[in-house]
Amino acid sequence: MKLGFNQATTLENSNLATDLDICEQQGYDYIEIRTMDKLPEYLEQHSLEDLSNYFKENHIKPLALNALVYFNNRSKDDYNQLLNEFKQMLEYADKLHVPYIVVVPLVTKDKILKKDIKASSVEVLNELAGLAEPYGIKLALEFVGHPECTINTFEQAYDIVQTVGNSNVGLVLDCFHFHAMNSSIEALKQADISKIFILHMDDTEDFPIGSLVDEDRVWPGHGVIDLKGILSVLKEKGYEGPATVELFRPEYYEMKAEEVIIKAKETTLEAASKYFE
Repeated sequence: MKLGFNQATTLENSNLATDLDICEQQGYDYIEIRTMDKLPEYLEQHSLEDLSNYFKENHIKPLALNALVYFNNRSKDDYNQLLNEFKQMLEYADKLHVPYIVVVPLVTKDKILKKDIKASSVEVLNELAGLAEPYGIKLALEFVGHPECTINTFEQAYDIVQTVGNSNVGLVLDCFHFHAMNSSIEALKQADISKIFILHMDDTEDFPIGSLVDEDRVWPGHGVIDLKGILSVLKEKGYEGPATVELFRPEYYEMKAEEVIIKAKETTLEAASKYFE
């Protein structure tokens, strides 16, 4: 299994250039680039060509631009702005040879009927996929395991992706989000594994379902998530995609970035190596 690093893991104690150099030294295969902060920060002192050349000259490669956020159930003006952002991301992804753009559902306190969430999501994903297809770029929908997210379980996200029915649209399976709203292992067993594009590795403290937030994440294998159940199913069904470690732990931001990146690799490999080479 190829190993990736998501920049959320060093969000407050590093930058893209540093993450790249340390991840390259530590033998990571991929990086997920944060487009809302880390990429703009990088481009203040470097060019997109600099970044492209870095990937050409080193082992580590870009896996995804993370992320186009709150893509569904938007106002007309908000959606037009979202489309402009997405088109810019496509240009970046094309120049950097990034295979995936992660898309994140709307998080809101407003109550929206599930049928309206699904209708909007399917419509928007179809349009975005159409824009991305000429570039050969795929969309990875990441459901968020929190009550205020409009798509917050694996079952709901999978149903939307299946309804879209486009080979360029699949899922991010984040173990934290899977656990956080009690997604079903049985549903995962029944799923088409080709629809899971990216696996996010993480773990969490033992708080009640529905109350978990990103800051509750801990090193893979150091919490209560049923990683054995999730990874066993993925192995049995033939998942061959990458595993990316993604943590948002405040205590980890107080560590040196190199220490975090090394520990993230060690714990991810320890948790996943029982099921994947």
